[in-house]
Amino acid sequence: MIKMRNIRKLYNTGTVQFEALRGISLEIAGNEYIAIVGPSGSGKSTLMNLLGCLDKPTTGEYHLSDKLVNEMTSNELAEIRNKEVGFVFQAFNLLPYASAFENVELPLLFSGVPGKIRRRRVEALLKRVGLSDKMENKPTEMSGGEMQRTAIARALANNPQLILADEPTGNLDTKSGGGIIKIFDELHEAGHTVILITHDMNIANHCHRIIRLKDGLIDNGNGSGASQSDATSK
Repeated sequence: MIKMRNIRKLYNTGTVQFEALRGISLEIAGNEYIAIVGPSGSGKSTLMNLLGCLDKPTTGEYHLSDKLVNEMTSNELAEIRNKEVGFVFQAFNLLPYASAFENVELPLLFSGVPGKIRRRRVEALLKRVGLSDKMENKPTEMSGGEMQRTAIARALANNPQLILADEPTGNLDTKSGGGIIKIFDELHEAGHTVILITHDMNIANHCHRIIRLKDGLIDNGNGSGASQSDATSK
């Protein structure tokens, strides 16, 4: 599903050039359950942005479902993000004045899905994450766990194959975080490819494979860069 070859990402900050990723090569098959871990500044967020087509690499090739992301236009990238990738963020990123229903409905509106189909889909998704009784609640009327469940339902709106979650339990207590991880387990069992970016090794060890980043490279445990085959499998 995902194939990256010698991916580099450079940022220009005034007169200084910073290389966030320094030659990443990896492959991820459909229906894998993966954790990407590493210290601050290791390149985790940059890699997630590239995986989710929020950005493009400076050099190297990224194929997503056999499509070369490097050559996509802005409109093509936006369509990929809306239909093929579901995002879940630590800060939830919900519209504060919209209800849970309206937040989940948003990607379907962008996709032009008819009203009756949208309603059925949104109601089914909120039921799936245990929020049938919170459809009209705004984020200010929900707990952190309920907001994250709403964000997961929104990520699933267009039934994407790939789910990307960046520190999805970072703002939650242990009990709420455990409930969120259970939902990701269920999504994986249902056939989705799930990638969690996390600093929490308890969560990482729950996944089926761990990819460790260090200084913009995949870390094989001895401080040097590594290929995908060196990532931890379980």
